[in-house]
Amino acid sequence: MKALLTLLALWLLLLSITVQGKIYSQCAIARNLKRLGLAGFQGISLAEWTCLAKTESGYNTQATKFNNEDQSTSYGIFQISSRYWCNDGRTPGSKNYCRISCKALLQNNIRAAVACVKKIVKDPRGITTWAKWRKNCPKRNLAQYIQGCKL
Repeated sequence: MKALLTLLALWLLLLSITVQGKIYSQCAIARNLKRLGLAGFQGISLAEWTCLAKTESGYNTQATKFNNEDQSTSYGIFQISSRYWCNDGRTPGSKNYCRISCKALLQNNIRAAVACVKKIVKDPRGITTWAKWRKNCPKRNLAQYIQGCKL
C-alpha cells in the first residue's frame, strides 16, 4: 500500500510539472527566438524581442491574463490577445487573425506563438502593439537581454 501511495504521489507531482508549462531562461528564449527567425524580423532586434517576452510574461509559456474591459484574455510568452489574434472560444467578437487556437500559444514549444507574432508585427502598429513593450523597451540599452548568451 505504501508503494502504491508513493507512486501516486510521484505521478501527481509529474502531472503538476507538465501543467505548469515552461519558464525559459533569458538565454534559452533568446536562442529560440533567433532559431525561429525573429532576430532582425521587421527591423526588430533580438534584444527587443527578448525584452518583449520578459516584460509580457517573464518568459513563461503558460502566462495568461484576463482583461475585464473587453472580456479578452492574453496568452503565452508574448501575451497574445484573444480579442484579435487567437480563438479561445470565450471572447465575444474574436477576430482570430492568426487563425490559431489560443491554447496553442501556451505550449512549451513557442513555434506557434512566434508565427503569430510575425503576423502581429506586420500590422501598421508593429511591435508597439504591446503596451508593456512601449513602456519598458524602446530607447533603452537592451544589450542585457542577450549579453553572455553566446548567440
